[in-house]
Amino acid sequence: MANRRDFIKTAALGSVGLSLSSFVNQEKENETKFSEIKTNKPIVISTWNFGVKANGAAWEILKNNGRALDAVEAGVKIPEGDPNERSVGYGGRPDRDGRVTLDACIMDEFANIGSVACLEHIKHPISVARAVMEKTPHVMLVGDGALQFALSQGFPKENLLVEASEKEWKEWLKTSQYKPIVNIENHDTIGMIALDSFGNLSGACTTSGMAYKMHGRVGDSPIIGAGLYVDNEIGAATATGHGEEVIRIAGCHLVVELMRHGKSPQKACEEAVSRIVKLTQNRSKNLKDIQVGFIALNKNGEYGAFCIQSGFNYAVNDNSGNKLIDSDYFLK
Repeated sequence: MANRRDFIKTAALGSVGLSLSSFVNQEKENETKFSEIKTNKPIVISTWNFGVKANGAAWEILKNNGRALDAVEAGVKIPEGDPNERSVGYGGRPDRDGRVTLDACIMDEFANIGSVACLEHIKHPISVARAVMEKTPHVMLVGDGALQFALSQGFPKENLLVEASEKEWKEWLKTSQYKPIVNIENHDTIGMIALDSFGNLSGACTTSGMAYKMHGRVGDSPIIGAGLYVDNEIGAATATGHGEEVIRIAGCHLVVELMRHGKSPQKACEEAVSRIVKLTQNRSKNLKDIQVGFIALNKNGEYGAFCIQSGFNYAVNDNSGNKLIDSDYFLK
């Protein structure tokens, strides 16, 4: 009996040893494969066609070994400061009271975050968001408090309601019908994420929000985890479109978590959109009235995008150049 027990024990230990050996060998093989993957860096991607110019500004920093955080701030400031861009910053369409209110957030590789919401009279809310991140113990300031802080930091107070936007608003007042048009009023955000030469990620998101919204309305753009999320170990994501729907699923955090569990940036964006689609259908809402788009970037410089319906595009700038890509979509 003793010999039989010894035999069983030895056989069992041998089996465990083989299993451990196999596991260790597999881990080494995976590490080797991972190390052989060539990272596409630096790279910057952003939402919509104004992302091409924005990427150009970001690329000037990235190509000179600059930090991703500096790149995304500089990049999104391009549409923020353009009076002809009617959905971001200066020139943005007003709320139903004729007031231009801006939202923005920023996040770096260390999970430092800053955000402003319902900010008036300041052309570059993304820079105020960065100041909140770097100069206060808080992560979000809103309304008058955000304005007071911006003025204390030397940001100039300006009238953001340009003539064209004011004219449109006065025309809208004749009917006051609130029905945002997909890919127009919903074309309301620039989100940008970048991977720098050092392999670090950062992101920025800024908007004037939906045209003729209720005063005080805040969408997903300034909300970390909804409109933007960065995890320097995994990847980053940002969103555009109907902010209420993105908030409903904590969209960008979801995309990054899906990448953490092995999905590619493309598949992660597709899964996030599918969840919005399911919830929208469960609530008996018409999908054709909603547009949401996600873009994502992982640590290897791989990227992806997906949206609910056609019309969304995004810009990609890496060592191969700066290009605009039409996103794949759910409603075919």
